[in-house]
Amino acid sequence: MSDVIEGRLKELGYTLPVAAAPAANYVPFAISGNLLYVSGQLPMESGKIAVTGHVGRDVDVAGAQRAAELCAVNIVAQVKAALDGDLAKVRRVVKLTGFVASVPEFVEQHLVINGASNLIGHVFGEAGQHARAAVGVASLPLNAAVEIDAIVEIDV
Repeated sequence: MSDVIEGRLKELGYTLPVAAAPAANYVPFAISGNLLYVSGQLPMESGKIAVTGHVGRDVDVAGAQRAAELCAVNIVAQVKAALDGDLAKVRRVVKLTGFVASVPEFVEQHLVINGASNLIGHVFGEAGQHARAAVGVASLPLNAAVEIDAIVEIDV
């Protein structure tokens, strides 16, 4: 199943990166019972933030959707690391919470986070159908345009 998920990512033009180390005093993921909590992931690509600034001023919706996709790819990388490489242990992606650095007038955060929801749904299939929140915020760490965290149900 891990190969299937990574193959679906490749169909979308992404290669699963090595899971990023935390940028501050926290762990990248925590497991409690059969739930895996993935810390907020930024739109990292090739070791740097790929999409920066505020949506509605510096970044358009399409660029922000790409940022959300990158966050989702990095979520999958963290899930793989947490599960010792075995993505087949994913029962379901339960929830995504997306944060969009946006100007006050911008009200399409839901469209931005669709980038992540579409990617997660594509790569995990039915197990990728999730609840979610899409929240506009004044700023994000390292001037990232988007940050997304996840809760994932796993086989233990």
